[in-house]
Amino acid sequence: MRFILVTIILSLFIFTSKVYSNQKGYIQIAGLIDLRTRFSDGALDLESLISLAKRKGFSLIFINDHDRMVMEYGLFPLRNVIRKRVERNSINRGGAENFIREIKNARRRHPDMIIVPGSESAPFYYWSGSPLKGTLTANNHERRILVIGLEDPSCYSHLPILHNGIYLRYMGRELPGLLPCIFSLFIGIFLTLRGISIKWGLLISVISALFIWNGIGNLGPSPYDPYHGDPGPGPYQLLIDYVREKGGLTFWNYPETRSGVRRMGPISVRTEPYPEMLRDTYGYTGFAALYGDRITITRPGGLWDQLLLKYIRGERDSPIWGIATADFHSEGEAGEVLGNYPTVFLVRERSREAVLDAMKRGRMYACSCNYPQMLILEQFTISDPKNRRVAICGDKIALKGKAIVEIALRAMIPSDKEVRVRLIRSGRPIKEWKVRLPFKVRFEDEEFKATEKGFYRLEVLGIGKLLSNPIFFNNESLA
Repeated sequence: MRFILVTIILSLFIFTSKVYSNQKGYIQIAGLIDLRTRFSDGALDLESLISLAKRKGFSLIFINDHDRMVMEYGLFPLRNVIRKRVERNSINRGGAENFIREIKNARRRHPDMIIVPGSESAPFYYWSGSPLKGTLTANNHERRILVIGLEDPSCYSHLPILHNGIYLRYMGRELPGLLPCIFSLFIGIFLTLRGISIKWGLLISVISALFIWNGIGNLGPSPYDPYHGDPGPGPYQLLIDYVREKGGLTFWNYPETRSGVRRMGPISVRTEPYPEMLRDTYGYTGFAALYGDRITITRPGGLWDQLLLKYIRGERDSPIWGIATADFHSEGEAGEVLGNYPTVFLVRERSREAVLDAMKRGRMYACSCNYPQMLILEQFTISDPKNRRVAICGDKIALKGKAIVEIALRAMIPSDKEVRVRLIRSGRPIKEWKVRLPFKVRFEDEEFKATEKGFYRLEVLGIGKLLSNPIFFNNESLA
């Protein structure tokens, strides 16, 4: 009975909650990002996943099945001919057309649900070690990027990732290396057909054909291969640029995960934490700021703040936003349940387009909790009485006189547990409250200077965790 009551309350929050600020018209929608279905390695089909989300009061889900799950190792010099390949279910293996069709059909069956398609990409890995010595290792196989919002099936089938098909459009890239093989094939055919030397003609023809076939195997959408070491951020930047060109969004997923080093059958996999990828790549939308592992880059003055300051100084073209990602495969897996990692969007209307726009602009906050408990940020605004403007997460505001910060917090389920509310300005904590919820405060930043350029963001610890996205102030280049 208690679970049903909490679900009803949560549903009412998702559908009717308002952002209590002078900037009227925003509603909050709690969504779940990074969900798998049976299209890849999830335990539930899409219909069952939707039903589960509905029962828990959620009306916004992001489907991020794996776009391609392949690992292969080939022997030199015919790596694309003499090879061992292992492939699991994925969007592209099952057909991207089927994946998008299933989502569109689900939308028609469930008009009350907002369903956003996407994928989880592992664009690249590289081999080290030896299969003969038992030291063969796939490196960086779990550097993951979430792709969000692509509706065209061809966008998935042409993602620039390893082993994602063969396309003749890339023939020009491999043609210089294929020309000698093609020439030798014609010589072999000529020798055979003319009877000059059938034995040598056939041998040359077969060897040439094998090398041509090996070269054709390189005609994938990614120019990289897993046999020449670590190319740095190149393969990931290629994916980010491609998705942005197609109108989608990209988020680095669990950049500090500790689960990427282990034995997997006859090989090892090794993916060390990769927070440096946030620094070394550009143009992506954001990153997983909360997920089921320890994370340090969101601490005050950490990498997230450093990159936001680089944006303010004009050293990066765009800010990066934080989200919560579920990595949801099945209910109860690793002790997690659906609803533990919601991201709450501030939108003017309930639509897929409004949610994606909020995601692009950073109008959202990330939560981690033990469902059905949840922290609700009813208000986080920055204002200045002189210009009467009010800014919310993701906004930019000119502060001419005072910086007034207003915060309102509550818990979905009343609790007497103390929480710590920390206000961070440009990477430095400037105020901390230890309170019980609900909590509401109007705070005037006495140390604020009108000539300063920076941002405010909020961190809440205690009943789970909450991270707001930043509100920028006083930088003309941000307008």
